[in-house]
Amino acid sequence: MTEQIPIETLHPTIRMLSDEQIQEIHNTSLDILSRTGIVMKNEAGRQLLLEAGAWESGERIKIPPLLVMDAIASAPSRIPMHNRLGELTMPLEAGKVFFGSGSDCIFTMDVETGQRRKATAEDVQRIAHLCDGLEQMDFVMSMGNPSDVPAMDVFLHEFIGMIRGSVKPNVYTANDRADMEDIYRIACAVAGGEDELREKPFLLHYAEPISPLLYNDESVDKLLFCAEKGLPVTYPPSPNTGGGGPITLAGALALGNAECLAGLVLSQLVRPGTPFLYGMNTAALDMKSAIVSYGAPEWAMGMLAWTDIGRWYDLPVWGAAGATDSKVVDAQAGLEAAISIMAAFLTRCNLVHDVGYIEYGTTSSMEMLVVADEIIRDVRYVMGGVEVSQRTLARETIHRAKPGGGFLADDHTLDNWRWAQWRPELIDRMRYDRWVQKGRQDMTTRANERARQILAEHEVPPLPEAAEEVIAEVLKEREAKER
Repeated sequence: MTEQIPIETLHPTIRMLSDEQIQEIHNTSLDILSRTGIVMKNEAGRQLLLEAGAWESGERIKIPPLLVMDAIASAPSRIPMHNRLGELTMPLEAGKVFFGSGSDCIFTMDVETGQRRKATAEDVQRIAHLCDGLEQMDFVMSMGNPSDVPAMDVFLHEFIGMIRGSVKPNVYTANDRADMEDIYRIACAVAGGEDELREKPFLLHYAEPISPLLYNDESVDKLLFCAEKGLPVTYPPSPNTGGGGPITLAGALALGNAECLAGLVLSQLVRPGTPFLYGMNTAALDMKSAIVSYGAPEWAMGMLAWTDIGRWYDLPVWGAAGATDSKVVDAQAGLEAAISIMAAFLTRCNLVHDVGYIEYGTTSSMEMLVVADEIIRDVRYVMGGVEVSQRTLARETIHRAKPGGGFLADDHTLDNWRWAQWRPELIDRMRYDRWVQKGRQDMTTRANERARQILAEHEVPPLPEAAEEVIAEVLKEREAKER
C-alpha cells in the first residue's frame, strides 16, 4: 500500500480525497468488516474465511483487519489484459485509462429503425463488432441480455457473441458456476490452452455482492472459480446512495470499500496473486423517480474517490463513464457522458465500463457508443497536456512574422498543423451553407451513419476453428440438458 498518490508526474489530473480522508474511510471499512461483519451464503467462502482467522457471530462473519491487509499486499498492482489474438493491448496499471461498453441491457435502440426493442443475441455480436471498429473502445461487454435464447443460456450466448464480434479484451458476466465452466472451456480453446489463457488473459469476469453486506452463493462461487483458475476478476458492490448504501457519499464509499475488500480477501485466500480489479458503483438512487441514475454527478464523484482509494492500495481500479439517463441520444446524453468521461480521465481510473448506455442502463445505443467514442478522443487530447519545447515555442517563427500578418502560410504551420491541432471525426465544423447542402444532419444522425458504416465495412478476424468446434459442442450439450 502506498503512502501518497504520485500524481505530480501526470498531466491534468484531480484528487477527490486527501490522504487523511482515505485513511478515515479505510479505517471505517475495517471496522465494518470486523465489528459489523458480512452475511456469507456460500459455504466454501465461509470455510475459507473461518480457517484464515475470521470468526462467526450469529449470522455474521467478522473479518479481522490483518486478513484484509494481507490480501491487499498479496494482490498484483497490474493486470496485463490481452486481446484474443494474444496481443497485450490493455495493461491495467497506474496512469492508464481504458474504455469499453456496458453489459446486460434489456433493450436496444435498433440502429436501422430507431425503435426501442428487446435485445437479441445478434445485437450482442453486432455491438461487439461496432466496438471493435471504434478506436477509443478498448474492451467490450455484452450490452444486452438476449431475449431470443433460453433463459438459462443468456450469459453463455453473450460471451459467444462478444468473442465472435470482436478481438478486443472482454468483460463478461455469468449466471452460475456451470456458466463459468462452459465459458472457461471455450476461452481455453480460443487461447490455445489453460496455461496460455492464464498467461495472456483476454477475459475478465464481473460479479458482485448484494449491498449491504450480503454475499450470495452464486456470486461468491464465480469469484472463487476465477481465483482457482488464476484469471482476472472484479467484484464491485453497488452501494448506491439512498439504496444499497447510505444516502451520503462518504458512507457509501466506506460500505462499498468494505464489501469490495471482502471479495479481495476471498480471492487471495484461494490463490495469492489472483488478478483483482478493485472498485464499486456509487450511483444515486433518485428520490423522485426511484431509478439508479447513471448520469448523476454522484457516480462521477464516487469514481474519483474510490480511484483515490484504489491507488492508495496500489490496485488497478474499475470505473464507469459515458452513460446517460436520457432516453435518446441528445444534449443531455452528451452532457452526462462528457462529464463522466472527463472525470475518468482526470482521476486515471483504469478500466471504465458502461460507455453507450442510455435510459439509466436499461437500453444500449450504437449511436451513443459512437458519440462517446468522439468525446473520449476529445478528452484524451486534453489529457495529453501541453508540450513545451523548442519546436512548440516557435521562437524563430514568431521572430520572422510580419506584425498583423498571421501564421497561416508559415512553414512552421505547414510542417506541424497535422499534429498540433485536434481534428474531429464526428463533431461538425462546416460552414452553415455547406452544412445545409450536406442535409442539415445533427450529431445523432451522423453517429447513426458512422455506426452503420463500421458494421458494413469493418472486418473482424474469425475465431479459430477449434474454438468454433468447442462452442458447437457446448451449445449441443446445453440443448440436450434442456430437453
